[in-house]
Order: sequence, then C-alpha cells, then structure tokens
Amino acid sequence: MGYLNNSVVTVDAILTKKGRELLARGDGSFKITQFALADDEIDYTLYNPDHASGSAFYGQALENMPLLEAFPDETQVMKYKLATLPRGTSKLPLLEAGYASISLRQGASLAITPQTLNYLGATSTFEAGGYTATIADARVLSNFTGVGVNTDEAEKLNTKTTLGTNVSKTVLGTSINLTATTVNTLFGASSTTLQTTVTLIGRDSGARVTIPVTITKVNN
Repeated sequence: MGYLNNSVVTVDAILTKKGRELLARGDGSFKITQFALADDEIDYTLYNPDHASGSAFYGQALENMPLLEAFPDETQVMKYKLATLPRGTSKLPLLEAGYASISLRQGASLAITPQTLNYLGATSTFEAGGYTATIADARVLSNFTGVGVNTDEAEKLNTKTTLGTNVSKTVLGTSINLTATTVNTLFGASSTTLQTTVTLIGRDSGARVTIPVTITKVNN
C-alpha cells in the first residue's frame, strides 16, 4: 500500500501473493487485523538544517520526494518499518541470527534463535514480543514453525499451511524451526539447489535481517 499523492489522501492498496492465496480460499481466512507503516523510499540524508529559508524548510526535500506505488513483492517492500524506540536510544537495534547464510541438505533441520543487539540498554537481549520469520518460498521447507510465543496470533501463524504454490509464509516465535523439503520435483530436471531467503524481524524493536537460504538435493 502506498500514498500516491501527498497533498491529498490518495491510497493505492494491492494484495501480495499470500493475500491473494488467502482471499481465493473463500473460507473467511482473509482478514486484515493489523497494519504497519514504513518509509522505504525516504532518504533522510536530504534533511537540511542549514536551509537558507529557515526551519520550516529543513525537510522540504523529503516532503517533495516521489513515493513508490504499491507492488506485491513482499521481499522488496516494507523493509524499513516505523517503530517506537525507548527515549534515550542512542544506537539502532540490530538483529543477530547467528547465520550469515543458511545451507540445508534435503530433510535436514535447523533452529534459529535470534537476539537483538543495542536494545533496551543491553548488549544483547531476546525480545519479549518475539520475532516474525518470513520464508520467501514456502515450498522449499517441509516444516517452518515458531515456538516460544503462546498467543492466539502466534498459533494462527504457526499452524497456517500454504497450497503448495510459490508464496511466502510467516511464523512467530522466540525460536524458529526449519526443515528442508524432501520433494525432488521442486529441483527440476537439472538443478541440484533451491534458493530463497528468510527475513527475521524483531516485533518490539523493528530490527530486521534477511538471510539467504540454500537447499541442496541429495535424494535421487
């Protein structure tokens, strides 16, 4: 979703692939219960406190920037969500997942337990609200669940299944469990690897990290 005209309230909203999948089910599972705001297209280096016309014009360049139209690739939008941090925060929180990249052989499993750095005055901490994890292509994993957060929202996310199509899946927890697919047909006739990404976001801090994921074929 994006504002097309910042002088009037004109909003462009479209569904992601996941949203279209839920709508197509026709079973009432498509319900908008939350929303987030982001400023992906804003370049804050253009803020000019030395503007000759005074303080009212410091942010003029930002206010006049063209804004992105909505597009459905959830791996490329909403990267910089707006978050409220405690007063006195001097460093932006960073997410540490313990992996710069993830490589799994077919059927292999891995647990990710993220930590947030520079948050709430601690060197590192586990966020009370947990972490959301989004796999860009849900087909490459036979199991993708979050554990450690026991709320209705977490249960709905962690038990939701896809239709076996190339869509993303999001789960919620303090720890994220992944198991690589054992389905050979996903690799095609000649490929021996599958590539995707997993994106982790701290629900309290807004910190995020995207990790490339490679699944290697071992079954004949």
